[in-house]
Amino acid sequence: MIKIFAQSLIQIGANLQINWVLVNACLQFIAWGLFSLLVAEILRDAYHALCHQVNWLGKLHNKHHMAYRRDLSVVSLKIYQESQLYHDILESSLLVVACALIALIVRQPGLWLGVAYSCTFLYGACVRYFQGKIDTDYNHLPGPLETIPSTWLVNRSYHWRHHFDDVNAYYSGVFPLVDKILGTALSVKGKTVALTGASGALGQALTAELVKCNAKVVALTTNPEKLAEQTGVKVIPWQLGNEAELKESLEKIDILIINHGVNVYTERTPDAINSSYEVNTFSALRLIDIFLATVTGPQAKATKEIWVNTSEAEVSPALSPLYELSKRALGDIVTLKRLDNNCIIRKLILGPFKSQLNPYGVMSAQQVARVVLFLAKRDLRDIIVTINPLTYVLFPLKETSTWLYYRVFSRRGKGE
Repeated sequence: MIKIFAQSLIQIGANLQINWVLVNACLQFIAWGLFSLLVAEILRDAYHALCHQVNWLGKLHNKHHMAYRRDLSVVSLKIYQESQLYHDILESSLLVVACALIALIVRQPGLWLGVAYSCTFLYGACVRYFQGKIDTDYNHLPGPLETIPSTWLVNRSYHWRHHFDDVNAYYSGVFPLVDKILGTALSVKGKTVALTGASGALGQALTAELVKCNAKVVALTTNPEKLAEQTGVKVIPWQLGNEAELKESLEKIDILIINHGVNVYTERTPDAINSSYEVNTFSALRLIDIFLATVTGPQAKATKEIWVNTSEAEVSPALSPLYELSKRALGDIVTLKRLDNNCIIRKLILGPFKSQLNPYGVMSAQQVARVVLFLAKRDLRDIIVTINPLTYVLFPLKETSTWLYYRVFSRRGKGE
């Protein structure tokens, strides 16, 4: 019986003939189709960016910005329809023409998928202009912002920042690829940024880079005497264990960078254990909770952020067991808190740089600070800066598996 069944399968396989020409044509169509969607998105967002750089385009585009209040409600139907005509219809018409020209020149059928994709933008803009409907204007629907800005798909909170945070950033409309390339996926210009550990090597380097980006810096330090007076920097002294006293100050902060820490090296005494966890873990968590309590109001989720220096010790040895243990505990709890989506929480996974905690570091604090800001502007939520190539592999695996485990086996408290 088995022999007969096997012979039948062989006979069926012999009778089946795969048309490889058709398969190849389908794969080519899919590949060119996906490429055309990418081209359409790049062209659309590039045009938007040009509108903020070229004066005569800007005059037409400004009608789009004039149409909305801070809650994204429409100023008036007439102004809204004019914005659709002078920006959305113009932009999508140019996009359709550009994609059609590319398809005609290259002569690949799959490229017409990009033309069809572009036509959906033109159709939505025409409906909004002629009928005054806002249903298809997904990124401009009025009301409070209930979600944090998305990473790979532009949502209302992400696009709100283009209108009311920094008009010269956040250009992308659907996928934030162009913003990530240009470094306009996060703007710190005009933001109030507070950081702990401000008197340390990295704290001072980050302060200098933030000031260059026209941010207003609040230096939170337990050693104010180590900081010289600096334009654009306000120094606020604080003491470990008294984090609650910073609540009033943190209410006015847009971005909180938690950067303080202690390294007891090879010690394992009870005092060393208590000190490591109190400074590296519990103090940081208290500050996080206090700051999260300030994320209130209709637009807070779009503007408030926390950056936590958990260090490379999350996944790699630091030749200091208690430093590793306390930083890993902090990193794991931060991963847990991210599940609530109260605001954007970024992790700074930093390798060995020369500082008071690590005089043998191989990177400079200035180099690390520049790379941190470079990657933050591209909206990376896990910012890895290290010379250890394994960290770039191990950390994403660790973070993804931990996030998934916590997502499955933890729940938010009642009433939250």
